[in-house]
Amino acid sequence: MSPFLKGRGKLDSQSFRLGFMYVAVAVLFWGMLPIALKLSAAFIDPVTLTWFRFLVALLVSVAVQWFGGRLKQFAALAGRDWALLFAAALLLMANYVSFVYSLEYLAPGVAQLSFQTAPFFLAFGGVLFFAERLKAVQLGCFALLALGMYLFFAPRLSFSGDTGKLLLGLAIVQFSALAWTSYALLQKSLLNRLSPANVLLFIYGVGIVAMAPFCEFDAFGKMTVNEWWVALYCAFNTLVAYSCFGQSMKYWQTAQVSAMLALTPVVSFAFTALVVKFDWWPGHFVADALGVISFVGIGLIVLAVAALQLLPKWLASRAKPSALTNPSAR
Repeated sequence: MSPFLKGRGKLDSQSFRLGFMYVAVAVLFWGMLPIALKLSAAFIDPVTLTWFRFLVALLVSVAVQWFGGRLKQFAALAGRDWALLFAAALLLMANYVSFVYSLEYLAPGVAQLSFQTAPFFLAFGGVLFFAERLKAVQLGCFALLALGMYLFFAPRLSFSGDTGKLLLGLAIVQFSALAWTSYALLQKSLLNRLSPANVLLFIYGVGIVAMAPFCEFDAFGKMTVNEWWVALYCAFNTLVAYSCFGQSMKYWQTAQVSAMLALTPVVSFAFTALVVKFDWWPGHFVADALGVISFVGIGLIVLAVAALQLLPKWLASRAKPSALTNPSAR
């Protein structure tokens, strides 16, 4: 258990701030990532790009962990731990590659939005595998979150183009979401024996070996300077976002983290709108026209996320004085 966790699994104020900081950075970076991935599709295939992202992240991670003296954690792992690590690596690779492929069929914001089944999978995975308890107020917040996401997505359900293309894209995203959720749950199960940075380091190492035979390395020789910048951004986005996500799982329960992740599509739509407004990369992006229903959905998503984080703490603070003044509560 994290040293910041105190009695009955409740988070103190310091761990709350740390968890919020880490997950907020992860949401920000994941919100920007689909834009870069959409750009990368013009010059590199998803498997080769994922290999490159893993390679850069591995080199940085090895350097950081080596100088920090934290690589020795691997020596204490049992056979079951190694099996879980390999499974987590395969699942995260499947998530990376499948999500990039989904962008051939979906706009970045729509892909991010449809990926938001992952927070629900993650929250209920915490209940099933880690005995985390969802209170009535948390279930209510998740119901509000689901309604908000539906309203946000509703205007896009009447897709006027190729319906088969849309459904295929959505199916690929759902596979990606399940793969990512399974990876996240496996990572959490290893936190008592291995730091999040070392879990990711191992995954990056397995990834570059497993994907190398399927990569088209000729693509690197044809890339322009601007295309290299896009690829490097994707790589460092990987390093920052997943490192912060792994750290957030140390300080917050999966239900709290998963609720915050629901803000990712809102961030993605906002960044896409900015790209279109300032006419960056013309021809690649079209801003989604958000109607009243979509804005209501955004409002409900933000409200549900805020309530899930703050309402339990507020109810606990209201309950403390009564417990102190009521002799029967002692």
